[in-house]
Formats: sequence, C-alpha cells, structure tokens
Amino acid sequence: MTLDRLVALSLLPVGACPDLLSRLAAEDPVLQDLSGERLPQARAALAAAGAAGVSCVSIEDEAYPARLRTIADPPAVLWYRGALDALEHPSVAVVGSRAASPSGLETAFSLGAELARSGVAVISGMALGVDGAAHRGALTTGRTIGVLGCGVDVPYPRSHRSLAAAIVGQGALVGEYAPGVPPLAHHFPLRNRIISGLADAVVIVEAAERSGSLITARLALEQGREVMAVPGSVAGGRNRGAHALIRDGAALVESAADVLSELGWVVQPAAAPAGLEARQEGGLLGLMPPGEPCSLDWLATRLGQPGPDVLGGLLELELAGLVVRTDGGGFMRAGGTCYRN
Repeated sequence: MTLDRLVALSLLPVGACPDLLSRLAAEDPVLQDLSGERLPQARAALAAAGAAGVSCVSIEDEAYPARLRTIADPPAVLWYRGALDALEHPSVAVVGSRAASPSGLETAFSLGAELARSGVAVISGMALGVDGAAHRGALTTGRTIGVLGCGVDVPYPRSHRSLAAAIVGQGALVGEYAPGVPPLAHHFPLRNRIISGLADAVVIVEAAERSGSLITARLALEQGREVMAVPGSVAGGRNRGAHALIRDGAALVESAADVLSELGWVVQPAAAPAGLEARQEGGLLGLMPPGEPCSLDWLATRLGQPGPDVLGGLLELELAGLVVRTDGGGFMRAGGTCYRN
C-alpha cells in the first residue's frame, strides 16, 4: 500500500483496523476503501510534515521499529523528529508520577543516566515529573526517545520545549499523531502502548494506586515485556502502585545494574555527549559563584523555573562531575567551601 494510503489509515480511530499487518499482506479491499476516504487529509498531513521538518515511517517500511511491529495494535505510521535508528538499540522505558517527589526525580534521573551510559536507549513520555527527569538523565550520557500524545511538532508540555529540542538532537521524538494534532486527554492512554511497545522492559518509578504508569505496566505485560519497579516510602501512598507490582512479581529495581542484570544484558557503553559544561555555562552553572554553594530554592528563584526542573539540571551537572553537594543540602561547583542561602 502506498505511503499516503497508510497515512490515511493512521487517521482512523485506534482499533479501527484490527489485524492490520495480516490484512495489508492480504491486500484487503476494505482497507483500500477506508484509506481512500481520507486521502485528502493524509496528503495534507504529509505536506504539513515536510514544512515542519517531521518525517514518517510506515509499518510496511523496513525502517519501522521492529519491536513496535510485534504488538497487537501497532500504528500504521510513526511520525518522528530526530534519528529513527535510536530505536534499534536495546531500550528501556522509565515512567512514573507527574507529581514526583525530589527523591523520585533523582531516582529517575540517575536511572536514565546510568542506562544510557550503558548503551541503552531510554524511552519515556515527555511528561512532567519522572518522565522529564529520565529524559534529562539520559541526555547526559547517551540517547533517549520521547513518545508524544500529540503531533511531534507540538510543544507539550510547553515547559519541556528545550528538552524536546535536546532530545531531537540526541535521539528522537515519536508518535502516531500527525503534525499539528493537539494533546487531547484520550491520546495519552493510547500513547502508553507505544512507550511499552518500543521497549524491551518498563521500569516504574513512584506510581500511586491509580497512576497512569500502571496502564503502561499492564500493556507491557500484555506485550510480553519485562516490568520492574522502584520501591519507595510507604508514607502518603505515593508508591502503592509500584509496591503492588513488586508484590505481583515485578523485579525490584534500585539501580540500572538491577535492570541490566534482570534482562541478562551486556551492552556497549555509549559515548558521552560533548560540551556539557559549555552548554550549561550560560545558565545554571553560570549562575553558581565559584566556591559558593547555593540552595535549590535560591537557584530556582533566580532562574524563574520550578524547583524540580532546576533539580534535574543540578543532577545532570553532578553526574558530569561539575557540581558537588554540600553537607547543608546545597550544591556548588566542584572544589569550593561556603554556603549561599
């Protein structure tokens, strides 16, 4: 089937074309009729993609991600910005709470960085909280893939605009929605099957009992993926979903080494991104006076950014050896001595 007809099929509601691969192989005439009805919209979407610098790959193309092709309901077309071949590497999804605690953010960041350093592509959903922290961690040491519930040219959430640009330069943004499609609420549960479908395993960080991350975990199990979870505090119910997964047999994860061991992987270390200090010198690192530790609140106030976002940047610098922690809970450039409130 031609690309424009496959794009037309991708514009149908998810689930409208069951057994898509076998029906394509059999040249099902019903699919021809369905695609023909939406050819004008499909051609408009392809034109919009070209103007926005967005590419797409169809399920009949050899470049389509092999893992995603194996799920029950793969998208007919995957839109992307960045390097599609990032999806050919061993991949682990790290997902969790949008309202993550500082400890959860740090865990997600560290897992992302350690997995990417080991040559694993880190997949997540570009959401606030755990997703963003995992992406940021992976960017310090290797590659990451963001899966969107909107067009890959749509900046969402807006506070992740710079993160999205960094991911395009060091991995890929992917999704099943055509350019310009807005982030609608029902898109995100559907997006989760792609997050798990692209991954070899899914790690859950800070999931409450009704967390959307548990949808991803359930889909991963249905797709035959490994599911793992990070334990946490029992206070406040923030980790009940993750603890339930562990009780039901999910592997307990404290570090990337646990993930790699559970999967039996020996992977090649990725080349670390060059120029981290230069990229940060005019921003967070440049704000920190040499020899004077700074509190998180002080830095967040002066940058005009949320504390969790600033914490992610500090952890990035810490992993790179450019920032160290102080006994008072602050951060400073490596090698100094006093404390700034």
